[in-house]
Amino acid sequence: METNRNILLVAKKLGLHDWQVENTIRLMDGGATIPFISRYRKEMTGSLDEVQLMNVKEEYERLKELDSRKEAVIKSIEEQEKMTPELRKKIAAAITISEVEDIYLPFRPKRRTRATIAREKGLEPFAVLLLDQKITDPSLKAEEFLNDDVSTVEEAIAGASDIIAEWVSEDEKARKQLRYLFEKEAVIFSKVVKGKEATGIKYSDYYEWSEPLKKCPSHRLLAMRRGEEEGFLRLSVEPVEENALEMLKAIFIKGRNASSDIVSDAVKDSWKRLLSSSMETEFRNLSKEKADIEAISVFAENLRQLLLGSPLGEKNVLAIDPGFRSGCKIVCLDRQGNLLHNETIYPHPPQNETAMSIKKILTLVSAYKIEAIAIGNGTASRETEDFIKWVKFDTDIQVFVVSEAGASIYSASKIAREEFPDYDVTVRGSVSIGRRLMDPLAELVKIDPQSIGVGQYQHDVDQQKLQKSLDDVVMSCVNAVGVEVNTASKHLLTYVSGLGPQLAQNIVDYRTENGPFKKRKELLKVKRMGEKAFEQSAGFLRIRNAENPLDSSAVHPESYHVVELMSKDLGCDVKELMTNETKRKEIKTERYVTPVIGLPTLKDILEELAKPGRDPRSKIKEFRFADVHSMEDLIEGMILPGIVTNITKFGAFVDIGIKQDGLVHVSNLSKNYVTDPSTIVKLHQHVMVKVLAVDIERKRIQLSMKDIDVKKA
Repeated sequence: METNRNILLVAKKLGLHDWQVENTIRLMDGGATIPFISRYRKEMTGSLDEVQLMNVKEEYERLKELDSRKEAVIKSIEEQEKMTPELRKKIAAAITISEVEDIYLPFRPKRRTRATIAREKGLEPFAVLLLDQKITDPSLKAEEFLNDDVSTVEEAIAGASDIIAEWVSEDEKARKQLRYLFEKEAVIFSKVVKGKEATGIKYSDYYEWSEPLKKCPSHRLLAMRRGEEEGFLRLSVEPVEENALEMLKAIFIKGRNASSDIVSDAVKDSWKRLLSSSMETEFRNLSKEKADIEAISVFAENLRQLLLGSPLGEKNVLAIDPGFRSGCKIVCLDRQGNLLHNETIYPHPPQNETAMSIKKILTLVSAYKIEAIAIGNGTASRETEDFIKWVKFDTDIQVFVVSEAGASIYSASKIAREEFPDYDVTVRGSVSIGRRLMDPLAELVKIDPQSIGVGQYQHDVDQQKLQKSLDDVVMSCVNAVGVEVNTASKHLLTYVSGLGPQLAQNIVDYRTENGPFKKRKELLKVKRMGEKAFEQSAGFLRIRNAENPLDSSAVHPESYHVVELMSKDLGCDVKELMTNETKRKEIKTERYVTPVIGLPTLKDILEELAKPGRDPRSKIKEFRFADVHSMEDLIEGMILPGIVTNITKFGAFVDIGIKQDGLVHVSNLSKNYVTDPSTIVKLHQHVMVKVLAVDIERKRIQLSMKDIDVKKA
């Protein structure tokens, strides 16, 4: 159970070198974050990316947990004074928790069972003889075990059979083989609970359903489990009983006599009463765990795409939260996202103040030098977009429809109240819509990722694992983009490598008291900003127009001396090196390799000098829906533009502008076979889709992307 052994095991499982794993673990143990290691410690890890680093971390933690369980099991068996050298060796060799638990099962403290009662009656020696199957007349032998507690031969045989049944259920070999049988042949069955047919209609697809467990996709498993939890379905997981019994009898039946018959009955009892339910529980849990991993992975990837959505950048924005009776809430924001003005217009029924609303929009656009308009995609979105199209602007105004997902959560949150204590939720929601257009990442970090609504059965999965995964994604995205330290909110700074809530607040406080940071080194003056936190965060914090041009780049301060040496060798200053491509081409990278800084880091430095502080996000594009407004407007065969709003394992949901998203099933994403929809489409991607079917009653729209040129979108 030594650390070195675990490093070897992790390396072998993940196909990595021992030194890559060892260095990664050492860095993490020293407090380094995954974004920092991935970006600034490539030489130490062999350029492992964030996914590989996370895999190393998770596998190493799994082995540590396994070691901890082994130690607890060994201690328990030792306290019972039942430990043997062979048993210790067997525990040490186990590579999964299940193996350890199987070994420990016979020694685990039990509640009073039928077998323990039989033992108390002195029937264990008789059970041993029966299991050996050499007694030809068990009834005659049973008479030797009659006593005050066992009055009949039948009672003696029944008690001994109970002991044998428990032995069978605790046998390591039997459980291992049954586990293999469940993996290979287990079927999940789903049936409707009698009397719940009408109230559970949304689960009607699963009223009489069965399929091999290993082939059951995560979304279907989670849907059936939800139906079970809500009391509409009854699920079971089991292989063919005859196959299980045949496997068990092959292990325990040694002859063909009366003793063997008793053992055979005990084996059958063990399966029905103990083993089948135990194995079913284990595989229900395992399948749920696997489904959780898939669902969390889908949610995490969708969240990543959403957070890295295309930003409009620093523009004066007019944002509209559309509505009918309550009106459209309007806010005007400056280039930094500050609220300048808010009011309400009523261009739609029942007020129909169209002319007045147009006049008001034109006045605001002129007064606040508006460059773009953001319209929330909720109620009255299409009508508001159509209304804005009627407005004749003097300048070229870009118009964007922005996802409102989670905006209501933000507007009622403590964060929103702190930002806008004097405004109500409607104003805060409109501000959020406008800021999302300018910089989706900076705004969405203020919302609990689970409220953004780009998942698949996210409320049915392990919430702790989901939260951890989503937090990791947010941190990865924030650090991939980088943060402007002088304008970033506390919430955005919180996710920067090495910071966290307290240091983020301290940075904001320092900025308020002392004005903008002029150089990265000044961060060391922030309260509680030690050398370690500075090391972890500095490369991801940017200072625009800083005294040192490198402070606005992703070059880490620990590497500034390398850039300075390069510029000195070329007879220019750092600023010229960053702006003069000819000079950069003269750099002989090999000359600057040191024991600490290798070619991977030098390559990153040169790329950063060419595009300092480059934003990895793509440019935003305007989009227009077709002239359809309701499901009744749809005709099979129509080809329409749409925006991908959610991606699941079974397909992608697309907004075609009618308030009800359509589904492009995985089988209709491409002419080729698709296993993972995220390899074909991305969140917020503009696509062209064909209408396959419209079910108005069930509010379902089936779409296809086959035989359509996506590039036309």
